[in-house]
Amino acid sequence: MEEINRLAYESELWSHGVTAVAGVDEVGRGCLFGDVVAAAVVLPVGLVLEEVNDSKQISEKKRDRLYEQIISEAAAWSVARVEPSVIDKINIRQASRLAMKQAVLGLGIAPEHLLVDAESVDLDIGQTAIIKGDSLSQSIAAASIVAKVTRDRLCAEVWDSLYPGYGIAVHKGYATKTHRQALLELGPTPLHRRSFLKGLSVEQQVLF
Repeated sequence: MEEINRLAYESELWSHGVTAVAGVDEVGRGCLFGDVVAAAVVLPVGLVLEEVNDSKQISEKKRDRLYEQIISEAAAWSVARVEPSVIDKINIRQASRLAMKQAVLGLGIAPEHLLVDAESVDLDIGQTAIIKGDSLSQSIAAASIVAKVTRDRLCAEVWDSLYPGYGIAVHKGYATKTHRQALLELGPTPLHRRSFLKGLSVEQQVLF
């Protein structure tokens, strides 16, 4: 199997003098519960993070370790969150784009180019949307890891204790059988996305 060069996009930009390249990604787009979380990461020119890959493809233990390495070695990094009430108001795609925009604006430096996972960011900055970018670009993969670790920790350390009985720490807000059953028994919390609950079964919708 041919090895992926996850620095191909970055190297092309670096070779043209574009050094502040930000990878941008979000997590939690498909969840029934909780914020959508985005991250933007600018890595130093030439830095190689061998183990960085799409956050969904690596173990929690490795993600946690890489998260610490990324925030330690990054030239700049930022996370942003958009809450369920806004997701319900403007829809999940626009909420994801808003979170990504806020993450970029929170970097503290002005990136010269954005590498974005299959999306566009509403900013007047040169950008490249890359399908499966979290597998193909080191910068996007780094943002993917920072965003996922941030959101997973919110699920396990904050939201699960705020709303016990739903299993948030385990399923992270996704529509698992356990989560759907808890919704049927307990009803939705203030952090459930009402617009997403419409897709549940008829007997569950009655409760909402």
